[in-house]
Amino acid sequence: MLFLCLSILLSVVLLLNFRIFPRFNVNTFQAIVFNYPVCFLTGFLLLPRDQPFSVDFSQTWTWLAFGLGVGFIITFMLSGISTQRMGITATSLANNMSLVIPVCFSLFVFGSGGKTFDALNYIGLVLAVVAVALSTFKKEEGQTAKALGWNTLLPVAVFLMYGATNTMINYMNIKYIPSADKTLQVTLTMVLGAIFAGLLMLAIRLIQGKEKIERQNLIGAITLGVPNFLSFYTLILALSQFGGNGAFVYPLYNIGVILVAAVSAILFLKEKLLVINRIGLGLAILAIGLISWQELVG
Repeated sequence: MLFLCLSILLSVVLLLNFRIFPRFNVNTFQAIVFNYPVCFLTGFLLLPRDQPFSVDFSQTWTWLAFGLGVGFIITFMLSGISTQRMGITATSLANNMSLVIPVCFSLFVFGSGGKTFDALNYIGLVLAVVAVALSTFKKEEGQTAKALGWNTLLPVAVFLMYGATNTMINYMNIKYIPSADKTLQVTLTMVLGAIFAGLLMLAIRLIQGKEKIERQNLIGAITLGVPNFLSFYTLILALSQFGGNGAFVYPLYNIGVILVAAVSAILFLKEKLLVINRIGLGLAILAIGLISWQELVG
């Protein structure tokens, strides 16, 4: 459970970064783009001396990892556009509810990594989905009308992209990362895909005159990039630790992030929770117990 707990804590650090960026006038788009070179450097420094990094495009997993990195950037951008046009609530729910996609694939396509799910585990999964919905619900301020046209599909796109990328991470972990010594190689290749796509988008916006690179954005990229890479890396290690069982790892990861983020927001940002959020957090704790009871008593 160590890697899973570390991934949850590091993911919350990411969220706190995004929350404080406006206070320091950090451009979130640039911070996201430049955070990936920081991610790569972080992972490269963690490589053992006897494992030099190289990119072999003759391998199938290289293209999959590279494409997954591109998917990371696209998902980030979709989330940003959806937040602006459809609101935080719809986008946040779409993001967190996407856990049902990797969970279903893990249970019914990939197998559960040797773990047998019983009735309590399945009840826990259902409660996890309900808990995510309730605990992330927020009233939109100043929202007077429903968005029309294609904008209504943005949360759907966020839901599908987050679900697809997490499912692909699980698939690659099962098929192409049989041992921990290959995890960094695959992860760094994913990051390269994100670097390529992010810098391309930034270059286009710079040419169009829509962006101006400033020092605080580069600093924000550093504070974002280090925990970003480590949270992703420890999540993959957690999946490996539990035999690629995404049905076990992803619900615990999602609701763990929500719980720790809620406590952090209350303690450090003085946020107040709605009654429905508190009910959701209570259900989240119950869901964790039901999903992981076999691990806890074993």
